Amino acid sequence: MEDLRIAIVHDWLTGMRGGEKCLEVFCELFPRADLYTLVHRPGAVSAIIERADIHTSFIDSLPFSHRLYRHFLPLFPSAIERFDFTGYDLVFSSSHCVAKSARRPPGGLHVSYVYTPMRYAWDLYDSYFNEKTSGPLTRWIARPAMCRLREWDRATAERVDCFLAVSKHVADRIRRSYNRESHVIPGPVDTRRFAISSRIEDYYLIVSALVPYKRIDLAVRSFNQSGLALKVVGSGPDFKRLRKLAARNIEFLGYVSDEELAGLYARCRALVFPGEEDFGIVPLEAQASGRPVVAHGKGGVLETVVPLNPAGQNPCGQEPPTGIFFYEQSEAALTSAVGQMEKNISRFCPDLLRKQAMRFDREVFKARILQYVRSEWMRFQWKTGS
Repeated sequence: MEDLRIAIVHDWLTGMRGGEKCLEVFCELFPRADLYTLVHRPGAVSAIIERADIHTSFIDSLPFSHRLYRHFLPLFPSAIERFDFTGYDLVFSSSHCVAKSARRPPGGLHVSYVYTPMRYAWDLYDSYFNEKTSGPLTRWIARPAMCRLREWDRATAERVDCFLAVSKHVADRIRRSYNRESHVIPGPVDTRRFAISSRIEDYYLIVSALVPYKRIDLAVRSFNQSGLALKVVGSGPDFKRLRKLAARNIEFLGYVSDEELAGLYARCRALVFPGEEDFGIVPLEAQASGRPVVAHGKGGVLETVVPLNPAGQNPCGQEPPTGIFFYEQSEAALTSAVGQMEKNISRFCPDLLRKQAMRFDREVFKARILQYVRSEWMRFQWKTGS
């Protein structure tokens, strides 16, 4: 595949989150590929991504776009469709918004790795446009606009030849949203960055973007009530609101370096993961550090965390437990799950937790992506007679 002309398409480059950690692997696999994106804030992503030949859309030149790019959502379809991929053999889109709607290159192949169908327009519409997060005028404008966006998103699924999904949970959503089947390749965790520590401290940990659907507010209210120490790593639109809501036992750390983050993972009592995620690399990073997870038992986490059964022990023949689930997104349910973790924390073996994370190691992911793309390219050549 070294002779192919490849374009990678990613929604935006404004920070290193789960999607960008996957993108980093794609840039390593296809080092000569051109990278197309709606918005690029220089220095916001890793050196591996920054080394690519990056092409941006007209949105990148609009005022305040590097900070308020989400406000230009109605322009995203026009921006992604203006990219011209004529001359490319392969378009590989890395998508949680509109990247999957990139036009197929004439005579070429389009493979799309999907983290979620556009969450603003589909399952999480109410999380972004409700009385707490937006005003009446915004909600009045958003409803018809999102209806049109859903129609466009569904129609442009025809531009994709092969769908890859980050989890079975997302594969189900692709089926419901686009009526298309997809091949599942779980996202990667760079286990080399994390290690087990012999020193465990008395705090719980959250690592998350501070946006509504992550439900960090639920954790804040629960820990306000319990009084247990909680450290929150991350930033986002909800930062000020959440910090105002929090009691003194909750500490907001904002952005931390990779080295600091690895230490926070390794020394925490457990990770708290209160939202529903499409996949969720963060619980795997905690497990790679030998630490268990308290998580809402829905979504991608069901595929990466092995729950402790209610009796406190897993039956013979089942995988060793790596976390505790709560199934109702309520303060009481989360508080109960944390209490259960306090009682059973000695049952979680750090070495076995790390072993679970190794199943999703970055090198495993890289090999599976390359094998799949090679296979689909050979099938495409056979089909087209090229």
